[in-house]
Parts: sequence; structure tokens; C-alpha cells
Amino acid sequence: MTMDPFFIKAIQLFLSLSILIVLHELGHFIPAKIFKIKVEKFFLFFDVKFALFKKKIGDTVYGMGWLPLGGYVKIAGMIDESMDKEQMAQPPQPWEFRSKPAWQRLIVMVGGVTVNIVLGFVIYMMVLFVWGSGYVGADDMPNGFAVADTFKEYGFEDGDRIVEVNDKEFRNSLDINKHLFLRDVEKITVLHQNGEQETISIPEDIGSRMFQQGVMQPFVPIERPVLDSIIPGSPAEQAGLQPGDVIVSVNDMEIGYWHELTREVQKSPEKSLRLVIKREGQFESIPVNPEGDLQGGEFQTLDITPNEEGNLGISISREVTPQFETYSLSESIEKGFSYGYWTLHDYVAQFKYVFTKKGATQVGGFGAIGGLFPDSWNWQAFWLTTAFISIILAFMNILPIPALDGGHVTFLLYEMVTGRKPNDKFMEYAQMVGFFILIALVLFANGNDLYRWLFD
Repeated sequence: MTMDPFFIKAIQLFLSLSILIVLHELGHFIPAKIFKIKVEKFFLFFDVKFALFKKKIGDTVYGMGWLPLGGYVKIAGMIDESMDKEQMAQPPQPWEFRSKPAWQRLIVMVGGVTVNIVLGFVIYMMVLFVWGSGYVGADDMPNGFAVADTFKEYGFEDGDRIVEVNDKEFRNSLDINKHLFLRDVEKITVLHQNGEQETISIPEDIGSRMFQQGVMQPFVPIERPVLDSIIPGSPAEQAGLQPGDVIVSVNDMEIGYWHELTREVQKSPEKSLRLVIKREGQFESIPVNPEGDLQGGEFQTLDITPNEEGNLGISISREVTPQFETYSLSESIEKGFSYGYWTLHDYVAQFKYVFTKKGATQVGGFGAIGGLFPDSWNWQAFWLTTAFISIILAFMNILPIPALDGGHVTFLLYEMVTGRKPNDKFMEYAQMVGFFILIALVLFANGNDLYRWLFD
């Protein structure tokens, strides 16, 4: 019996967030203990009104709440989400956060973000050491790329292979879309199908153009639509598709390559697919419903709504041949650090699009985060996704918003520079404002997930 992909993703999300939250809070807890600050609570998830379980060990109550929106440590003498005004009204005690030097309080506050950053980098190092990495060079793509029409205006052609980017050898051709969107690409040298090499200049604002035009994958490998595997329980399996099938048309349009199928699916206004396949010399017409809800007979055309990923549950026989590379421990540390740095760089670089009208509609909550995990259990993919989320959490937590670590850090830096500590009343109001901002962001992000689920 196979488990539903939704539950597989949900389990991975729960496990990943639990690991990240506990380690993040340890980043605050450990330096607090080192500086002899009393920690009253250490909780995974929020215990609003009640906790699933709790146990007091020493001065600290350890437990697990029922609301999986994060976790927290309650540090004595600190204005935080607990809003413990009664404690703050009492005279400061030597074991309280507020009684410690500003530099110690700063270390306590940046501890969680530091752990998330270090954890993300260490996981990347571990993954590279255990599994290595794959890459696809220009010579590994016999058919080259299918190029989006908007990029053909710059001089690119179907069948192009990437040779150099900014006059440097481009090792992994499949990274070209990410580099164009998030990094400083000034020129690309390609090898055309006729054997001629050409260097093409790239507009300075290419990332913004891609985002506004919705062309996020301008380069797609050219491969034939020969099915290699079918995910058990998927819409494709329910429709009767089998490994070895060759798709020759979709919705009465003849196709010869996989990218032609995906483009037709994306622009199909009725969202229904009728595939004509070749199987052992015979042609068969099979209705495929991306929601897996087949109705009626073999030749019925269905009105359907694709799932969020637009995934039919099929993969093709790859004609792109990746090269595989393993690393020693020292090499994996170096490569993992580089991988982590560029992951953080790329996430920060794309953050500016959140503040556009289009970008705001694409902000996602737990549904979007869960969608990062694969449909089937894969430890390599799980750890890579966990590392990515860890780096996201670090960046989001350091933003100077009251109620986040970054808000506390901002006020501490102000105190260290000016020599004046913000008064408790101001901190209480700032904490409340920050809390309401966070709640609004959480509702907005998860509301986007719900909207996409209902209407996309």
C-alpha cells in the first residue's frame, strides 16, 4: 500500500520544522545558560491555553504545544511574546536577561539565527559528502535547450548549448535559469546547432523581465516524450499510462519533444488533456486527469483542475546525461560552504520581488513550504530542503521586525551605540505591533496557499 503524497509531504514538513525549531531555540537557550540567565520555558510549538505535554527540570519547563507555528524559550526578565508584565514590574534580578550587559544579551538574541545559518551550511556539507552532486555540461546535452520565444529576441535559438557565462566556463548548464534570474549575468556564449559559437549580451534587468513576463524557465532541455516511470497512485497510473509509452499528441496537437507537451499543458485554457500515445506500434487515446478523478469511459474528455504542481506523476527517459562527482571531507566542507553562501545570496536577491504586486500574490505559507518536499520519501531531498528552510528561517528571523530576533537585535544595537536603553513601555508596544504584523503575514501567506488550492 502506497501512502498519499500529501501525507508524505506533511510528515517531512513536520519532521523538518521540528528539527529546525528545537535547534533554533537551543541557539538562544545555550548562551542564556552560559551567561547564567534563567530560562523559564523551552517549548516546541506554542502552548496557547494548554500544552500536549510538559515537564519541569531544574528551573526550566520543557514541553510541546499544540499550535505548530513555531516554538519559543521564555527568558526571565525579557519582554517577549509572553508579555509577562507582572514579572517586568518587579525589581531586576541578577539572573534576569535585563540585568546582563548588552553584549551578552546580543549574543543570546543572535544565537537562534546563527544556529540556523550554521545548520544549513553543515547539512549542505553533509549531503555533498554522503551523496556527492551531479552536473550537466554542454557536451552532456546532445539536443541542447528549447528556448522561450522572448529569449529568441536576444539571439538564442532552439538547440543552443551553454558554453560560457561572463567569459567563464559554465559547469552546470541546468543552472542557467537561476543565474539569469538572480545573479549578474552580462553575457552568455552558446554553441548553435550549426556549430557556430556566439556571445550574446544580456539586458541588465533580465531578472525583472523574466519575473514580469512569467518566463522563469527560458531554457528547457530538449528531450523526447518517452515515459520512463509512473508514480504509483498518480493520475497517470489511474489513466493507464505505462513506462515506454511515447506521447505523440496532446489535445489534438502533434508533438515531438517533452517541452512541447509541458507548454501545451500550461496554456491549455480548459485544463483537460487528451494524450495520444504510441505503445508497441499502436496508438491509444487516454484521458489524463491531474487530480486523479477519472469519470466515465476510456475516450472521455474531462474538465479538470490541475494540482498545484501541475504534476501528472510521470517522468521521461532522460536524454540529458548528468555527470556525477564525489567529494572528500575537506572538499565537501569547501563546496558545502559555497553552496550555502549562494543559496542565501539567491534567496536574499529574490526577496525584493515580494514587494511587487505580482510577488505578493506568490508569497506562500505552510502549503508552499510543504510543496518543497518530494512526493516520495528521499533522504537526500529531505536534507537539502531542510537546509534551504533553515537558511530561509535565519534570514526571516533577522529582519528588523519587533517580535522577531531581528527586532530585539535592532533595539540592542541602538542601546549599544547610544548608551540609552529603550524603556519597557516602548518595548511592550513595539512587541505588540510586531506580533500583529507577524500574524497578518502568516494569515496572508497561508491565505495565498488556500486561494491557489481553490482557484488555480
